[in-house]
Amino acid sequence: MNLTRRGFLGAAGISATALALAACAPSEKKALTPATDVSATEKTLRWDNWPAYMDEDSAGNYPTLMGFEDQSGITVTYNVAVDDNNSYYAKSKDALALGQDIGADTVCLTDWMVARLVRNGYVQTLDHANIPNISNLSPSFANPDFDKGRQLSLPWQGGFAGICWNKEKVPKGLTSVDELWDASLKGRVGVLSEMRDTMGLIMLSQGVDITGQWGDTEFANAMDSFTQQVTDGQIRNIKGNAYLNDLQSEDTYAAICWSGDITSLNAQAGDKWQFAIPDSGGTLWNDTFVVPMGSAHKANAEAVMNYYYEPEVAAELAAWVNYVTPVVGAKEAAVALDPQLAENQLIFPDDQTLSTVHVFRTLTPSEENDYGAQFQKVLLGS
Repeated sequence: MNLTRRGFLGAAGISATALALAACAPSEKKALTPATDVSATEKTLRWDNWPAYMDEDSAGNYPTLMGFEDQSGITVTYNVAVDDNNSYYAKSKDALALGQDIGADTVCLTDWMVARLVRNGYVQTLDHANIPNISNLSPSFANPDFDKGRQLSLPWQGGFAGICWNKEKVPKGLTSVDELWDASLKGRVGVLSEMRDTMGLIMLSQGVDITGQWGDTEFANAMDSFTQQVTDGQIRNIKGNAYLNDLQSEDTYAAICWSGDITSLNAQAGDKWQFAIPDSGGTLWNDTFVVPMGSAHKANAEAVMNYYYEPEVAAELAAWVNYVTPVVGAKEAAVALDPQLAENQLIFPDDQTLSTVHVFRTLTPSEENDYGAQFQKVLLGS
């Protein structure tokens, strides 16, 4: 099976020690100075991203990226270098803290990790004059709590966490997280090793507004439920991308899962699985462009952001990656490519669909350490 954008997370995830280390911020912060931008004379760009997150042809080329190079004259080194938010941060945090070059001029990390980089002052302010197509940014993604007005970041692609099931093994389907805990599915349920998605769905099922001012009590209640399901053997596995292998092998019949993955799995292995947003709601995440302080090619990075905010380009990309595009007008452009694609709510969600998903609020540094450690303890003991 091809690895997807959320790939490479092992069955046990990263260690609790590594997680705690990755979450640590410098004890004493000082304002960093952006690198001098040499984009005018150096037409190059290094871009780090997740696996299977760029349209690709049979020869392994990236058609839309080739189009950008031809249009802009900028040569892009596109690296599939992000295997996990925490591990990427762990290997780059020392350079980030010093404002040094991390080996990438732009990188797309998940919004909660971007919030950490913003909080620590590790990223450069974007020049919106170089990104006129930012006017095509969906209002739904325009004002996250960590970056109001998108002064420091810009969404790349997004998706939902929800529930999925094998349509042959679970013919009546599922509508709620609570139905994952039904006795008929004991030992056949998988959940994600991404804390904000698994815990987010459980908290939503308990009536918690995960975007709001919840705290230790609400998280502890969800942890109690999660721990009980693991201890009782209801949950078979807690995994990252490998959960797809479990679905395909039928080790699991149902799971907390990511939307685009199920579309890809059905395309690869037959239309056997169904994805749904639970009746209590799903989570919404975005992977997001930032320009590290040590990048000397900010204007070139802004040029590639602007290019991918062209609706026609965004539609071509979405047709391949099967995730939510943040670009207004991409749906209309997709009609020319594939009218059925344009109606896919997992790629082009309407307001009604977006009203059913929620962004897990940004955690404080102490919450990141505390909640992450609690989750990892159960994960590593499972």
